[in-house]
Amino acid sequence: METIRFEELQLNDAILRAVADMGFEAASPIQAQAIPAQLEGCDMIGQAQTGTGKTAAFGIPLLQKIDSDNRKLQAIVLLPTRELAIQVAEEIRHLAKFMHGIKVLPVYGGQDIVRQIRALKEGTQVVIGTPGRVMDHMRRKTIRVDQVHTVVLDEADEMLNMGFLEDMETILSQLPEERQTVMFSATMPSAIAEIARKFQKDPVMVRVVKKELTVPEVTQYYYEVKPKNKVEVLCRLMDLYSPKLSVVFCNTKKGVDELVQALQGRGYFAEGLHGDLKQEQRDRVMNGFRNGRTEILVATDVAARGIDVDDVEAVFNYDIPQDDEYYVHRIGRTGRAGRVGKAFSLVVGKEVYKLREIQRYCKTKIIPQAIPSLDDITDIKVEKTLDQVRELLESTDLSAMINVIEQKLIEEDYTALDLAAALLKMSMGEDNEDIIDNFAPARSLDDLEGFRRDGRRFGRESRREDYSRNRRRGGADRAVMDYITGEDMARLFVNIGKNQGVTPGDILGAVAGESGIPGRVVGSIDMYDGYTFVEVPRKYSEQVLSAMEHAKIKGKNVRIERATGSISRKGHGSGRRGR
Repeated sequence: METIRFEELQLNDAILRAVADMGFEAASPIQAQAIPAQLEGCDMIGQAQTGTGKTAAFGIPLLQKIDSDNRKLQAIVLLPTRELAIQVAEEIRHLAKFMHGIKVLPVYGGQDIVRQIRALKEGTQVVIGTPGRVMDHMRRKTIRVDQVHTVVLDEADEMLNMGFLEDMETILSQLPEERQTVMFSATMPSAIAEIARKFQKDPVMVRVVKKELTVPEVTQYYYEVKPKNKVEVLCRLMDLYSPKLSVVFCNTKKGVDELVQALQGRGYFAEGLHGDLKQEQRDRVMNGFRNGRTEILVATDVAARGIDVDDVEAVFNYDIPQDDEYYVHRIGRTGRAGRVGKAFSLVVGKEVYKLREIQRYCKTKIIPQAIPSLDDITDIKVEKTLDQVRELLESTDLSAMINVIEQKLIEEDYTALDLAAALLKMSMGEDNEDIIDNFAPARSLDDLEGFRRDGRRFGRESRREDYSRNRRRGGADRAVMDYITGEDMARLFVNIGKNQGVTPGDILGAVAGESGIPGRVVGSIDMYDGYTFVEVPRKYSEQVLSAMEHAKIKGKNVRIERATGSISRKGHGSGRRGR
């Protein structure tokens, strides 16, 4: 679509001046289509999500129709949440900045209704509110709708999801017959079509095509994880990337509460936001997030609508959204105002196929990444600690401390390096065993369809689990150990080893990937300089030998054959290459 400037949309001078004052030159796609349709007086359905400029898309034509000499209510905008009502009211006030005599009032639950009544009695042309509070005022006759000529339902699908259908229908049924009804919705469920049929007259349909719903400024990654490791992986990513402000999305209110509790227990400044919170709690959480006291906001999709914080550096999809368009909503919370943002998705099991559908829908690239190991995180922590040390060395007189340390070094048989290492160890905390054995990159989403077509079961963890290392450390989960110890194991000989630059993970990836057996059932991998022994359940041995007949590992041709000797039920035993 060609670029359309606001000057081409036949707007009055006051609105054009306000638009220029806000720094906008060209209309967004939704504005370019929606404003002319509304200025013609048509009822309209607009399909667009937050971040496309739809507030101005309905706010500009709404204001252009307001008679500033008439103090009566002339327009109502309905929205699902208090935060969104406040945000939209503020933007419409900006658009009306040079229109004298226009009063815009947000009304919502949680605020003193007496204050709202007083403001309404003083004369308000535009009310922007949540359905419940607007209904309250209509019952009290403090909102009179006899001169309302425009009603806008913004985020109509979310109002449906939040149970406002009956309130919306009640409000619409009491408005004047001769009015303009405008709806904006990110998705188009059947209930939206039913509202349009009952309350609109031949509405014009305006859509932002799907490719314009993507967020190219946001770099998107995904990690394949096990359910029990999700919190750990999220914390590692937080530590690795250290975003100042981030939003983490969960699909349920219970999920939000549980994750917030887990993050707070690990020392992170996290707070939750969902529909069950009281208004004062929501205000406290959002104020803390805006001023930086809360670094991590954990939210549901509905509760996050209306969050307008420009400097969110990262978005985490702790749960993969069920709706493709919700993914776009989520990642649109970062990378705003010309900034670069990052989005991270944690994928469990078959959710990887859902993510592939999202990638296709967004026409974007979601990059597979390896889960950071504890060594990676330790390196980051060491670097941060040493940065603080350098800053202290350059900015502080440490003479007194140097004298103390020199005295102690004389008394004790330690070097300055020993002391520095011990102090660094103290600041780093205790060593922990790495409970996650999945560090190599996940497979590209584009590759998944090929494995489905082959009809083979490809264990997604197979190429990435260095299971033998975990097993030797006793780190394998109980279910996997039970599976293995209940099997007779076959010991196979592979004719490459450490000297060829391969790792146990390379061997495991080749065996599981080529044969299609689950990586978790592979036993120990004993690697030597020129060869390797790998254990597999005996019932899979022929399958592995056949699949590996012409395989390559790191570009090298390999030969794999049975080793002599047998393996006991516990997976131990000796074996030499078969003759």
